[in-house]
Amino acid sequence: MTATKFVLPESDIPTTWYNVVPDLPKGLPPMLHPGTREPITPADLEPLFATGMVEQEFSTERDIDIPGPVLDIYRQWRPSPLVRARRLEQALGTPARIYFKYEGVSPAGSHKPNTAVPQAYYSKQDGVQRLTTETGAGQWGSSLSMACSYFGLDCEVFMVRVSYDQKPYRRGLMETFGASVTASPSDRTGAGRAALAADPDSSGSLGLAISEAVEAAMSSGGAAKYALGSVLNLVLMHQTIIGQEALLQLAMADDYPDVVVGAAGGGSNFAGLALPFLRRQWGGGPAVRFVAAEPASCPSLTKGSYDYDFGDTAGLTPLAKMHTLGHDFHPPAIHAGGLRYHGMAPIVSALREIDLIEARAVPQTACFEAGVLFARSEGIVPAPESTHAVRVAVDEAIQCRETGESKAIVFSLSGHGHFDMQAYIDYFAGKLTD
Repeated sequence: MTATKFVLPESDIPTTWYNVVPDLPKGLPPMLHPGTREPITPADLEPLFATGMVEQEFSTERDIDIPGPVLDIYRQWRPSPLVRARRLEQALGTPARIYFKYEGVSPAGSHKPNTAVPQAYYSKQDGVQRLTTETGAGQWGSSLSMACSYFGLDCEVFMVRVSYDQKPYRRGLMETFGASVTASPSDRTGAGRAALAADPDSSGSLGLAISEAVEAAMSSGGAAKYALGSVLNLVLMHQTIIGQEALLQLAMADDYPDVVVGAAGGGSNFAGLALPFLRRQWGGGPAVRFVAAEPASCPSLTKGSYDYDFGDTAGLTPLAKMHTLGHDFHPPAIHAGGLRYHGMAPIVSALREIDLIEARAVPQTACFEAGVLFARSEGIVPAPESTHAVRVAVDEAIQCRETGESKAIVFSLSGHGHFDMQAYIDYFAGKLTD
């Protein structure tokens, strides 16, 4: 029988995360304090983040142990399956071998719990009562809400207004997990009030929602800390469990990728799949092409400048050296709300600067076209964010059809679109634009 799905036993869940920072060929420029513009220290971040998170953000260790209580929760859905997309291959008539690592099997329906659970765990260890955060499409907010419910923490989510209106079921999922959800910009913070004064009908942005969540945490008198779903070194590190599992699963398939693809908004899902393969390459393993797929409407890697910039709109966060469109950039209201971020993770940006990874910007309607093709072939409706990776993987497979090459293409299907069906309804009605 020809295998389609490659599933690891729970005993093979990785027990460490991979920290790429010590291996970066040119190192990583330090983050800068928003006030002094000097390199930040762990003490600068401790008022905002849990101690364990701060230690990981500054760590120079390559392999960091995953705490037992975190592994216990991971076992609810990990290891996630690696699937050979044979029906998609047939639909495309391609000689390429297409695999997808499916992260939609998590209880929240995406890859985001891989970092939400440890962030909630470390916050609980510090005696924190509440976590504040932002969310775009709602996948991160759903995941942190779930993680907080596991550890008995309150969760306060500032959800970008356009997604708050577009995705009521994602909001309902967060509230089911016990979170309070506020549309951003809101009148609950100074940053939100300023944005509403400038534009009462503002659709919001991730950068602005971050400003509100940070302000809410900093004004809590120590009762609350902040959690972030992408961009930070520690978040990318938590996501490397994806690529580590994929390495083992591809060995089961007796295959190895020529191309690795992931959707990139802040960069954590792409990096989570790619970094373990990059580590293997640096260790003498086969060379791989790594392609980050980003929205053409928010193209930080392909059209942004590589410069120091704030992570939020109001300038409350440290400045990071990253590919950025400017912290005051207001992205269009595309359905892939999780990719509507002005900047890219410093690690991904550093790799792009030295051409170890590629970046490709893809338009919204072409992504949904690929998402529908994937759904009708493989039976899984991808999240709008995930359709970006599907689009690039399909394009790579079509190129193989034209050249006759039989390449192995591995992409991350970062989540399902069951809470995003309005986006597909709009696509079929011809309402989506580029």
